[in-house]
Amino acid sequence: MYIVQSIVQVPEHKAEELVEVYRNRSRSVDRQPGFVSFQLLQSETTPGELIVHMSWDTKESYMAWVQSSDFKRIHELEKAYPDQELTDIKPAVRRYLVRAE
Repeated sequence: MYIVQSIVQVPEHKAEELVEVYRNRSRSVDRQPGFVSFQLLQSETTPGELIVHMSWDTKESYMAWVQSSDFKRIHELEKAYPDQELTDIKPAVRRYLVRAE
């Protein structure tokens, strides 16, 4: 299994707005071959820290998603988000191989 986490830091007063964006996400990633699950995590101690956590069968499945037209379309839409305070946030992406379960 392959795990990808995108960690974003947003102003605390914007955290709920971003949570709503993810609650209403397109879900096109859910239909990608090899996709396992999606979770949006929020820190209990730092509410402005949000983590997009995705699980994939393999690294190759994830890389196919990143190279897909759906991925590019979704990320282009993010650039057009009307709230500039959220648009300018750049996530820190971390990728992991699951070594034991």
